Amino acid sequence: MSKSEVFHLGLAKSDLAGATLAIVPGDPARVQRIAEKMSNAKLLASHREFTTYLAELDGKPIVICSTGIGGPSTSIAVEELAQLGINTFLRVGTTGAIQSHINVGDVLVTTGSVRLDGASLHFAPMSFPAVADFDCTTALVNAAKKAGKPLHIGITASSDTFYPGQERYDTCSGRVLGSLQGSMKEWQAMGVMNYEMESATLLTMCATQGWRAGMVAGVIVNRTQQEIPDAEAMKLAEHTAVDIVIEAARNLL
Repeated sequence: MSKSEVFHLGLAKSDLAGATLAIVPGDPARVQRIAEKMSNAKLLASHREFTTYLAELDGKPIVICSTGIGGPSTSIAVEELAQLGINTFLRVGTTGAIQSHINVGDVLVTTGSVRLDGASLHFAPMSFPAVADFDCTTALVNAAKKAGKPLHIGITASSDTFYPGQERYDTCSGRVLGSLQGSMKEWQAMGVMNYEMESATLLTMCATQGWRAGMVAGVIVNRTQQEIPDAEAMKLAEHTAVDIVIEAARNLL
């Protein structure tokens, strides 16, 4: 490896072998599992929440880098990868659905996100929409259809917090701010599909800087039915979403 040229990721541009597309899961442990579904998977660096692999897809280099949880760390990963030549970012994750008709194991492709974060405000005012790139979205939708998985396309609520911001009351205090009480019901009424924690920052950041970004997630729980996901369901949902994001990446390279 070359001497790091960025502050957090521990990477130099030469390490990326000319890659321009990155798959960005949240979980560092997920990075290796994604990379090993491609060819010549190689660990590049692992610092804090950022684990980075390089792999090849149809002979072309592709980066897989974890963002950690939430907008602030996502913004670091995306900024530093962009400094090293990445201009297309495909987020892959797991998620909790909030619409009763969405089932565990279904696939969600996000076209835009409700900005319940703070980090995106450092890139654009709240009046600017957090929207996914059309080509990335199309590639993810086509990959999901090719996989034959139940697919939902629409809006995601992207929160800075896992508990109060997603109106969870199963906490130590059980307290949710008054301004957030009833918020899930409102998002449901507006057709919002799910909650997650990174897409608002990712999509706003990329849309304002001329980079491409898309988002796909596997549903691990439906919060209209229960709060705690099944371990096997989580594994299957991750596997499905990863296969879809790799197929989409192949079509975008």
